[in-house]
Amino acid sequence: MAAQFRQEFWPHSGYKLTRRDGDSRLLLSDDLLRAWWHRPEVAPIDESCERERALHTALLAEPRRVVTDAEISALQDADAQDNYRILLAWRDRLLAAPTLEAAYLDLFRAGSINVPPVFIDQLTQMIVHGMLDGSEEALQVRAAELFFRKQKVAIENGAVMLADADTVELHATGGNYGDIGRLLIEANTKPRRVELDVLDQENADTYWARNERHDTVVSFAYGRAALTAFCRVVEKWIQHFYGVAVVVRPLRAIEAKHWAWHIGLDAEASAILNDLYAGTELEEERNRRILSLFQLDFVDPAVVRADVAGRPVYMACAMNSEELLRIKPQNLLLNLPLASIS
Repeated sequence: MAAQFRQEFWPHSGYKLTRRDGDSRLLLSDDLLRAWWHRPEVAPIDESCERERALHTALLAEPRRVVTDAEISALQDADAQDNYRILLAWRDRLLAAPTLEAAYLDLFRAGSINVPPVFIDQLTQMIVHGMLDGSEEALQVRAAELFFRKQKVAIENGAVMLADADTVELHATGGNYGDIGRLLIEANTKPRRVELDVLDQENADTYWARNERHDTVVSFAYGRAALTAFCRVVEKWIQHFYGVAVVVRPLRAIEAKHWAWHIGLDAEASAILNDLYAGTELEEERNRRILSLFQLDFVDPAVVRADVAGRPVYMACAMNSEELLRIKPQNLLLNLPLASIS
């Protein structure tokens, strides 16, 4: 029997610096805090004053130490003061929560988000990484990138192709993506060679060797393996946070004329589903933005609100006017019709 190797991925997500509690929730560690204190926004540079260097050294030695406003105000550089205040506020928010998952939920339940998106994305990635740690399903790991990295959409002849938006932008003036590239960018200069392969069931294992390059395209059309993989990630996300089992499957269309509940997986889809629920007819352009539809069913109807129990929840993904898909995984948690959170 061939030896089984554990697939490793996203080595720089920060997940390996966390710890777990008895319920497999992630715990903040001093090592993770130290990694944040090494971020370029606060790491000393040649022009840094002695007080800034001393504060940075102290925080590396004791990442949870209390920092007074007087210490921050004593820094000579105004940008350094702002950066320290932002990072300290983020640290203190995480320290106040029992787990990183609890911090994530509290962040969105608070109502106003005043945290830089880069921190939210990294927190999301760490939680997803922990949720999928040990997975041998490469397409699920690639699909999970949608939870924290926006995707550039290309549609032609019914095919819905997703590529990492930052990667597309990075090479927008010099990348040659072959045939798929003509769907993703309009190059006005002579391109240089960049590999951007379509990842599917047959070649999924090639993802492991390039998992942090974000240079693969997936098909998000009905019936494609990547869309099914995304459904499995959604199921695991809900199970991880709430311990609730759900079954998610793609739909060609929502046949029900009147449904009980819906969740938009991004801002555009939320607005579209709200209009459809209200009976508003979509203009052709808005209808074109719908990329995928889903049905979510609860394994145990007893966990659902009484007015929704036994009825499906419909979900959708949609691109915005810039042909970007930006999944908001918090919607799955905040808008789920669970009796315990209603």
